[in-house]
Amino acid sequence: MNKTLLLPTLMASALLAPMTHASPVLFATGTLTQSTAGPNADLSGLTAPMENGVRGDLLGGIGSGLAYAGGNTFIATPDRGPNATVYNPLVDNTSSYIDRFQTIGMGLVVNPNYVAGVNQPYLLNPVLNATTLMWSATPLNYGDGSLGTGSGYTLGSGVPSQNSPGVNYFTGRSDNFAGTGSTNAANARFDPEAVRVSPDGRSLFVSDEYGPYVYQFDRATGERIRTFAVPGNLAVATLGPTTAAEDAPNNSSGRVANKGMEGLAITPDGKTLVGIVQAAALQDKNKYLRIVTFDIVSGQATHEYAYQLTTGSGVSDLVAVNDHEFLVDERDGKGLGDGSAAVIKQVFKIDITGATDVMNEPVLSNLTMVGKTVVAKSALPVVDLVTLLNAAGIASTAIPAKIEGLAFGPDLVFDATDYHTLFIANDNDFLPTEAGPNQFYVVGIPFSDLPGYQEQLVPAAPTLWLIGAGLLGLGRGVHGGLRRRGGKGHE
Repeated sequence: MNKTLLLPTLMASALLAPMTHASPVLFATGTLTQSTAGPNADLSGLTAPMENGVRGDLLGGIGSGLAYAGGNTFIATPDRGPNATVYNPLVDNTSSYIDRFQTIGMGLVVNPNYVAGVNQPYLLNPVLNATTLMWSATPLNYGDGSLGTGSGYTLGSGVPSQNSPGVNYFTGRSDNFAGTGSTNAANARFDPEAVRVSPDGRSLFVSDEYGPYVYQFDRATGERIRTFAVPGNLAVATLGPTTAAEDAPNNSSGRVANKGMEGLAITPDGKTLVGIVQAAALQDKNKYLRIVTFDIVSGQATHEYAYQLTTGSGVSDLVAVNDHEFLVDERDGKGLGDGSAAVIKQVFKIDITGATDVMNEPVLSNLTMVGKTVVAKSALPVVDLVTLLNAAGIASTAIPAKIEGLAFGPDLVFDATDYHTLFIANDNDFLPTEAGPNQFYVVGIPFSDLPGYQEQLVPAAPTLWLIGAGLLGLGRGVHGGLRRRGGKGHE
């Protein structure tokens, strides 16, 4: 089916109006619980246990970051690894888990047994195709194991045994740093969060909470090939291996420990990266979060904008609608894995047009923002995931506490209506028993809800993305078909 007629670009003044269009649709849900290596195992081959006794190939945390890579392929980034097993609080129980990204095939097919109001119209079968370890060709700073001396805790060296000349792996262990200043790119500790694919498909951009950093990696090999300069107002001066050591009173400015550069978007033209921190920096007040834009060619940060939280306790991800509008995931920490019922898992539309550049503002507060413009935000969420899943019969206690990864996929035609697909993933903290499996939700957002949408340039896929009844728009009455991405907009 050909693309639809061009839709008008949303004006900034209309952004704050309540949504009155067709509602989002839950197309499918799917889980990833195993690979060809076995249950709860990824394809890294790192079967040996780490310091905490957990296998190095544990398949978990996948939804920390999610990116579309063309065809039926997505890239997912686990975070710094399993640290729920108590073995050494002096490093917040982090281990030498080697950072990695997972390549996943999302098999989305029409549900032949679909009944409206009973189940979902599509079936999703995620398959792990590859695990790629992340490394640096230049030497990195690791902990030497002396941290536990005299404390009653023992700790070996933080240097991964898998290192070899010219291959130095990043890990999640929190003492893998040296010196002062958190944005030292030679530090081996790395807590990956969001991920985006370059337009040519050859590299990945990954944000980090430790630094905070934004790194670029070769997609084929996992080698770090570039570091982006993060503004100094997001860095902390005093480093430590625990959250307490890096937060107040030891630091009075910079990112909150474990709440650094959380979300990352790439504009559809592939020229700009846009990052957002999870929570307000130590010096900032009133739930003002900083959004940073980076010029990909120069590698420099170009602007900072103030975004104010409204419902959630933090932001988990950011995905581009066009070069100035984005979807932002606000969430609380409640739900499966927290032993409570999920309340806030909401996706808002924001617009940085006209927002004041606050890169040179040392502190963001209600007082300092007088006369300045914050990032515009939709009055109502584009997607309220808790409401959507509840309507599908999924209890709030079964909704993952950490809904984190967002990625647009190919467009679909369903029930004679055009939809953008938004893939949503969770971070289960490597605890499938307590926090549930690696979970994926496919939500359809009506074209009318995102009139300014532009399709991101992604590598052409050699194979069809959707199979089964309704392929490419055949049998559209109830099911529907795929509309491929790749153009500059709705045409």
